[in-house]
Amino acid sequence: EEAPTAETPTLETAPEDAGPEPSVGEMPQQEEATPAVSGEPEENVLAGRTETPLVVAAVQEAADTEVAAPSTPVPDEELSEERIGPELSEEPTASEPEPTDQSVEAHSGEEPESKPSSVRLRRQHHRYMRRSNRGRSRRSSGASAHHPTSEPEARGGSPKTTPSITELLREGQELIVQVAKEPIGQKGARITCHVTLPGRYVVYMPTIDHLGVSRKISNDQERQRLRRILQSAKNGIPGGFIVRTAAEGKSESEIIADMKYLYNLWLEIRRKAEKVSAPALLYHDLDVIERVLRDQLNEEFDTIWVDDEQAYERVVRFLEKFQPNMLPRARLYTRSTPIFDAFNITQELEKALKPKVWLKSGGYIVINQTEALVAIDVNTGKFVGQSDSLEDTIVRTNLEAVKEIVRQIRLRDLGGIIVVDFIDMEERKNRQKVMQALEEAMRVDRAPYNILQFNDFGLVAITRKRVKQSLERTLCSPCPYCEGAGYIKSVDTVISEILTQARRMARALEGETVVLRVHPDVARAFKSKGYREELEEILGRPVMITSDPLLHHEKFDFA
Repeated sequence: EEAPTAETPTLETAPEDAGPEPSVGEMPQQEEATPAVSGEPEENVLAGRTETPLVVAAVQEAADTEVAAPSTPVPDEELSEERIGPELSEEPTASEPEPTDQSVEAHSGEEPESKPSSVRLRRQHHRYMRRSNRGRSRRSSGASAHHPTSEPEARGGSPKTTPSITELLREGQELIVQVAKEPIGQKGARITCHVTLPGRYVVYMPTIDHLGVSRKISNDQERQRLRRILQSAKNGIPGGFIVRTAAEGKSESEIIADMKYLYNLWLEIRRKAEKVSAPALLYHDLDVIERVLRDQLNEEFDTIWVDDEQAYERVVRFLEKFQPNMLPRARLYTRSTPIFDAFNITQELEKALKPKVWLKSGGYIVINQTEALVAIDVNTGKFVGQSDSLEDTIVRTNLEAVKEIVRQIRLRDLGGIIVVDFIDMEERKNRQKVMQALEEAMRVDRAPYNILQFNDFGLVAITRKRVKQSLERTLCSPCPYCEGAGYIKSVDTVISEILTQARRMARALEGETVVLRVHPDVARAFKSKGYREELEEILGRPVMITSDPLLHHEKFDFA
């Protein structure tokens, strides 16, 4: 879904330590309009599609904080193709992919511990302002700034001017902000003043006057019906709404109840923000189980298996309130075999963490994640083809690789810049065939993406929106042995360093005999390749080499 952007700035903050996940209010029935903002998580209402949190922030001094033009995180993968109401042609639109956990927090002074997704209050002091005045504000991807004060000038033909950050923020000011993107690697979280509160059927944007319908709803009559519901029910409610795909075919009362609930939730957040001082958490999205049920569950699912009794009870209560027709499909898993093993999930997870993925034909792809981009290489491997033409074999391998590449991108949740190195094809029509297959396969992806054509080097670049860590970064941590490099120094390199160090320390070492402690692999090389004699010649005395399996492969010491 698309939503227009406004002028309030988006801030980027340094990563924070995760704190305890706050509880969300009790979920009311659809006819109830006023939600509670406290209670057990399992009683939460369908209040937030975004996993991005809301935060009240006060402007504070932070060397690592930057200002960006706002991007409105629409917490649904569905982009809106239409607008309802007044013409907004001067306002550019921005789309966001699947978000992360949602919460609200108030900040003032020191950074508090919080969940990656939250709404906060932050204080930006003089250093922040000086940076802004030097023109260090930047734009969020896919969004541009728009401010009401510049609109008359634009309509009159004069160029629009973007106000300085000092005109929008002042020291000590408290803001309600939402975490639009959780910390990834060395990059801090991104926060925005444009709050989005997703429900089951609509997404509420209290700061943006925009009405839209999900692009995935293709029936014109249904779109017209949903438009009329939005227009009639919005009277008296500030901000805007986007109808989600789940609203297709739903009654007017169900959609209006969702709209009223989200509006009242926003009022409750505002009231809470007035009573607390920054920093403070104001709201947090549903937990992972309820988010999956709210955002993913549909009629295509045959069974919902749960292997924990407490989680099963929460699932049942959730379905009873919001999807009673799906209640018979919820089952409690009681077998002795672990549920992941029973459904072959463990094996698939292990495969998803390995760089090499085999294709059915015998070819394979290699996936390497780096800080800057993701590189995917396609190889024929053991596949020789059934044709005498090498070009046909290459094309078949590339076409088979396309399906697996798209599957791995979604399975591993790869984002950012993805560069695919297909096997070189000589004929232009074959390259076009592979590109068409790639574009067709990527259509099922719910995250915003863009595919660039083959370049002069035979590479295809895919940009995919990333709001959270990939599967590998989520389940794994850098290797403590190689410190994440993926390799260690060879034995010969370590021996060369030992000989160099011996020359430096020859005069400083005392005693008639020198003891060298090394890793067993290095000790074996010393004894078998004649390096021991060279070392004794450098030191001018006998050397006793001892192996220590607890010593790091690259470490050594003289005694």
